Amino acid sequence: MEDLNVVVAGAAGEGVQTIGAVLGDTVSAQGYAVFSWQEFESRIRGGQNSYAIRISEEVRNAPLVKANILLALNDGAAEKYGPLLKKEGILLAEKTRPGEKMITIPFTDIAVKEFGSKIYANTIAVGALVGTLGMEADTLNQMLAHQFAAKGKEVVKANQAAAERGFNLADEACKEVCPWRLPRAEAPHYLISVNEAIPIAAAYAGCRFMSAYPMSPSTAIITFLAREEERLGIFTDQAEDEIGAINMAIGASYAGARAMTATSGGGFALMVEAVSLAGMTETPVVIVLAQRPGPATGLPTRTAQGDLLFAINAGHGEFPKLVLAPSDPKDAFHKTVRAFNLADKYQTPVIILTDQFLSDSRFSIKNFGLSRLAPDFYLADPAKIKDYKRYRLTEDGISPRLYPGQSEHLVGIDSDEHDEEGHITEDLAHTAVAMVEKRLKKLEGLRNEVRPPEELEVEEADTILVGWGSSRQAILEAINSLREDGVRVGMIHFTEMWPLPDYTFPEAKTYWTVESNATGQLARLLRSEYCTEFSGSIKRYDGLPLTSEYITRNFNANR
Repeated sequence: MEDLNVVVAGAAGEGVQTIGAVLGDTVSAQGYAVFSWQEFESRIRGGQNSYAIRISEEVRNAPLVKANILLALNDGAAEKYGPLLKKEGILLAEKTRPGEKMITIPFTDIAVKEFGSKIYANTIAVGALVGTLGMEADTLNQMLAHQFAAKGKEVVKANQAAAERGFNLADEACKEVCPWRLPRAEAPHYLISVNEAIPIAAAYAGCRFMSAYPMSPSTAIITFLAREEERLGIFTDQAEDEIGAINMAIGASYAGARAMTATSGGGFALMVEAVSLAGMTETPVVIVLAQRPGPATGLPTRTAQGDLLFAINAGHGEFPKLVLAPSDPKDAFHKTVRAFNLADKYQTPVIILTDQFLSDSRFSIKNFGLSRLAPDFYLADPAKIKDYKRYRLTEDGISPRLYPGQSEHLVGIDSDEHDEEGHITEDLAHTAVAMVEKRLKKLEGLRNEVRPPEELEVEEADTILVGWGSSRQAILEAINSLREDGVRVGMIHFTEMWPLPDYTFPEAKTYWTVESNATGQLARLLRSEYCTEFSGSIKRYDGLPLTSEYITRNFNANR
């Protein structure tokens, strides 16, 4: 089996996400690698949405466009997403559509007549999908038992019976038309999203406080932590707005607790003044900025990479900050731990850039490599300090940090320019200049911490695709496809965005940037910092994620 792509499509409120999630969990439990992603309209009811589940023996964490199986929960979904079906693909729907290769199962009628409620229609549909894929019904039964355990044995049995009904109908109908078989395999994976990896990593890194105001697609981070508050030991608070959220996080950090907040573009715009506050007071704080299209509320449920330069330049005045852009949940886990460690070490804000695609997709990860990762803490030891000055001038710009009440030492802090003890100063000739230079010295330390971009097939390539953040897997697949066609192409991929590391782009190569924005923000950044010239660009800004197909099509059309 090379690759299978299953698309579940229907209106908001019809259970598209539930069906997709249960199917993804079931296939993963069967021992296969799963990647799923969603695209949905910004509405509670109606419209047409989709949930795609990619199934493979090897991990392939990137979206596919064409579908082997399309489950359409209404006529509009069949109409909108029907063109995605491959020539040999199968449509699974309640009503027969002329000219389609399909399996017809009246999910709703069966649910009402045989199980007494239409709420079982989705479970019947999941069973039908499992049957169409040639899987074992036992795996789905185990998944349903886990899913509905809290609702009691009767509910579990009813859903298992409904799933079995759908499975048997599809299994019978598939005898002539379904070529797939997914017997149980032995390849365990974690099936996880970035919005799950980040809060788990935050707890691992020693975070003890999070405040946020809900804003898609970042909301699931605080939701996860609130649900697991006691188990993970992180106190969460939904603030009245984003301004309150970041200031509460800064306050918690000043008081000695590792702290974070999370938001999206419009919310981050409100936080920017406080980002400067963290810079001036030299207070560590971690900020997750989950990108979506703008300006304003833009396309609130779609994806983009449009906030790169915004994040790097956020805040008035000059002060150091770190900007990271993970490529998948494993990378997000590692970078979240790094974010807390480096925020603590350099006493500065750290921004983690994700996006809607990363936030709402689920990835198969084999392991998280925890043996190479540990939280590091940098609070000063008051017992070793006689004359404490919170903003002591040092060679590397890092002053000893204590929190109030930690010892008998007085912890002075001020958002105005200040002297070493934290008192407001108007000494422009000496103290003000020394403090600016002290803070900026930390930028060089951060630059030495930042890791270089990932390189792939660079030496042999004539053309290099340069990307950042969530585009990594789509670029990798595009490179494989192009190389199969004889194109000598490689990849340079950045996930640590600011400050940029000392790095030299190989000479005698042609460079193209690949990014999900309209203005080529990565290209502008790299031209500014490295004087690198780009011969072409692949830019996507319609709210949908970059795919291998999109990259190869646009590369071939424009080279």
